[in-house]
Order: sequence, then structure tokens, then C-alpha cells
Amino acid sequence: MDVTILDRLLQIGELFQHDMARAFAGTGLTSARVRVLWVLQHGGPMTQQALAAALEVSPRNVTGLVDALEASGHVRRTPHPSDRRAVLVELSETARQTMAQMQRDHAELSATLLDAVEPGERAAVERGVAAIADRLAVLVAEAREAES
Repeated sequence: MDVTILDRLLQIGELFQHDMARAFAGTGLTSARVRVLWVLQHGGPMTQQALAAALEVSPRNVTGLVDALEASGHVRRTPHPSDRRAVLVELSETARQTMAQMQRDHAELSATLLDAVEPGERAAVERGVAAIADRLAVLVAEAREAES
């Protein structure tokens, strides 16, 4: 049987899932919770509604994630500065440190993975992976529209 690019991408996805589960074991973090932290790291404090939109999940789902992250000390809710009905979700200092380390680990792993590719081929691999990701994003968006 020939191994296709899709087979390899699925293998990579599964390996990343296993590695993330190992890395988060005992931390109370899950991939969904880390995704919340990642969005807050890059987007800054935001309302739960904005967070739900950024994550493309329901507000109810975000409430559960934020509740768990607040209980574990990773985020805190603070009053919105201009809308007294709203609250902002922001990273705690501990989460900021965790996310800074995660970004360093992310950069290190990216470099380690690219080291497996010949230096002259790295730019082509990066362009190819970006093109595949972009095409998949379009296909997913089209499927969502078709379901609506």
C-alpha cells in the first residue's frame, strides 16, 4: 500500500496529540484549555463572547473552559473597563510564564522538526505545508457553508 500525503498528515496529527497529552499530564490542562490560553496570549484580555468567536465555539463551551482555567489559576475574570455588564478574561501571571515557556518550546520543536529536512529543501517544505494548510482551511470553510 502506498502511503499518501494525507496518511502522513494524519500520522503527524496523531503524534502531536500523543505528545501534547504527555506534556499536559498532571497539569490540569487539555488541548482545548491550552487553545484558550494561546488565544489570550496572542489576543490579550477579551470578553468570553470574543473568546468564543475567536475559538469558533459556543459561549457555553467557553464558560466551561474559562471556569476550569480560573479554578486552576490560569486565568482570571476582571471587570470590563467600559461595559459594566461584561467581564474580561485574562491570563494570570503563572499562565503568562507557562505560555512564554510553551512558545519557546514551540520554536525549539519547529527548528528540530525542520532539521530533519535538508537545508536547501526547507523553504519548499514550509511553502508546501502552508499551501496544504491553506487549502484545507478553504475546504473546511466550504463544507461549513454547505451545511448551513
